[in-house]
Amino acid sequence: MQHTQKRDYLQGIDGPTQAVLSSAESISPTLESLAYPPLEIQPLITSGPSENRVDLVFFSDGYLAEEKGKFIEDAKRLAGDISNNQTFNTVKPLLNFWAAFSPSNESGVGTGGKPKDTPFGLYRDGTELRGVYYAKPDAARAACLSMGDQCDFPILMGNDPLYGGLGGEFTVITPSLANGALVLRHELGHSIIDVGEEYDGGYAYFGVNALRNHSAPVSWAHWLTNTSSHHTRPERSVMPMQAYAWTLLNVSTPWAINFSASGLYSRHLVRFSLSGIPEAADLTVEIDGENLNWKPMPDIGVDRWHYDIHRNGGLSDGVHEVKFKLENEDREGEAQLCSAEILEFGDENEFVSSPGHYGLFPTFSEKNTTTYRPTNEDCLMRIVTTPNFCKVCAEGLWLALLQRVDLIDSAVAGCARDSASGQWSRTLDLNLVPLAQFRSDAVAPSESYTIKWSKDGLALEEFANKTRVELDDAEGRGLYLVEVTFATEEVLEDEEGLLTSRGAYLVIEQCDTLQDLAVGILGE
Repeated sequence: MQHTQKRDYLQGIDGPTQAVLSSAESISPTLESLAYPPLEIQPLITSGPSENRVDLVFFSDGYLAEEKGKFIEDAKRLAGDISNNQTFNTVKPLLNFWAAFSPSNESGVGTGGKPKDTPFGLYRDGTELRGVYYAKPDAARAACLSMGDQCDFPILMGNDPLYGGLGGEFTVITPSLANGALVLRHELGHSIIDVGEEYDGGYAYFGVNALRNHSAPVSWAHWLTNTSSHHTRPERSVMPMQAYAWTLLNVSTPWAINFSASGLYSRHLVRFSLSGIPEAADLTVEIDGENLNWKPMPDIGVDRWHYDIHRNGGLSDGVHEVKFKLENEDREGEAQLCSAEILEFGDENEFVSSPGHYGLFPTFSEKNTTTYRPTNEDCLMRIVTTPNFCKVCAEGLWLALLQRVDLIDSAVAGCARDSASGQWSRTLDLNLVPLAQFRSDAVAPSESYTIKWSKDGLALEEFANKTRVELDDAEGRGLYLVEVTFATEEVLEDEEGLLTSRGAYLVIEQCDTLQDLAVGILGE
């Protein structure tokens, strides 16, 4: 059989990244055909059985045997960062997090396109703080396959203290204190919800958070702030300049770019990202010769960070210049301009910038074509430094996870005997995924479970919203049906009925004659 080479466009947070997969990689792998490193698996955060949970696994790369403790701490910190109080907190009962340690022969992540001697061969193309790639995808696939139900989304973590990551078949991250959790949230958004980007200058705009034609039906219409109008207007903005510079700065020649403005907008934003520049005195950022008084993120060190400088007042009609001037010669070889962008907006009546407003906000691709997103900058799929999904993506997260998780973990039939009378009763106990009233820790969105029971076609009203049915033994035999519906403020539309689970259980013996409990599960 002949296999052709295929291309897989991986999602990142730095614009388009293309990976070429070999013909062997285009074949669905089996565990027997692939080699994988030895794995020492530890639970980090678990909520239930892997066969009915979504399991996320941190795999180590570039951690020496003696750095195992560091890997476990890095993985534990990142799992906690994304699941405690924000991002994945409300869906935490649907998730398990694991750490899978494999020792490396070399510490760290490769640079200059050359991987080190590590299980999955993570490396950077150059030295810039951008994507981190993998050289051994077969080993990563096999490692995940070897864990069976315990691995749904593999996370390859490279032992490097600075920014870097990649999305796609594998989520690739580093444990950067400033950026590790931010990159992890964003890339898991791609992987789990199956959505594209919201930031400008990319190429992949698809999923629940993207609209290509503002005249088409809006998939997030149920979240719109203004629902009184039959037509939702696009918010008024334009992107006159966007560049992924990826350039090392020097003191002799500033990096500068010219762009044209129309003079028709009342506000503008200068957006850029930098690395290797820890002090304000190291760099001057100017627009048309005016110092923007840029200040670095406190304690960022040489790691990468994203900066926004909002400016009231429009840009005049004509040509303008943005300039980045390195002032400290000691930073040469490390100081880098990663990206730069100019956005212009109408006034607040034309472009609602207030947080919490849902409408049609233009997003501009690498070719400056326009799609639309739900909010201005409320979502981590647009602003990586934002810790939360917008409501549209949060709803998409719930629905994506509930395609893999049944609300009913199990049902257990049993017998109970009254100590005074000696009479038996038949019981049926339902174990649900711990959401709503069964959570161990409350969450802000309102939630509820609704439970409906019937037996032999007749409703058991007295057991509504209860997880236990208990009947006299003589009446206990029969076919029990249960319908469980979960409701949350984070999901307004559930077209596929994913927030409802059903079970059917046949009880065929009475307790007083039972030697071995016999319960047949007809289906769920």
